[in-house]
Amino acid sequence: MRITKYEHATVTIDTDESRLIIDPGGFLTSLTDVANIAAVVVTHVHPDHCSPANLQRISELNPEVPIYAPTAVATTVPGVNVIAVSPGDVITHDAFTLEFFGGTHAVIHESIPVIGNVGVLVNDQFYYPGDSYALPGDKDVTVLAAPLGAPWLKIGDAMDFVLDVAPRYCFGTHDMTLSDVGHGMHHDRLDWATQQGGGQYLPLAPGEAIDL
Repeated sequence: MRITKYEHATVTIDTDESRLIIDPGGFLTSLTDVANIAAVVVTHVHPDHCSPANLQRISELNPEVPIYAPTAVATTVPGVNVIAVSPGDVITHDAFTLEFFGGTHAVIHESIPVIGNVGVLVNDQFYYPGDSYALPGDKDVTVLAAPLGAPWLKIGDAMDFVLDVAPRYCFGTHDMTLSDVGHGMHHDRLDWATQQGGGQYLPLAPGEAIDL
């Protein structure tokens, strides 16, 4: 299984037979080949994670491709095959088993409504929390995509999240709100947190991957 990071919040997971895309949002530019997609996961409706144009293009090139997402995505992106998921759901599609956790987006500010958000565990190996610190139950996580920078993020909270999950490998995602200096600082903090559980931190750039 190959896990590839793209701009900001987008990740792909490839097996020998299938490809899954998570959160093909509006900042995505380098992933141009979206044919032969088995499934899509969208964690929530914010445009940096849920781009109607990207989802519609993926659906045009992959008719009937399932898009697993909270209910609100169906009304935000008409004309695509959204299958509503909630925390506790477990779905097997093609080469992927998807288990969903969480339920709500991290709080940005009391003036901003809290929306639905799901974290997803793929094939009992890779965990992606969306915009939250929702934990994947008592699962042993091989690879964690940890949020690196966001309007709702304090780096100490992100460090605690990594400490709680204790993955074997970790890389940063949700990072286009950071400067070059900020990237370096936050990579260092998550590197430390990953090491505390005996894991290895990988400061992946867009297009870089980890193979399992």
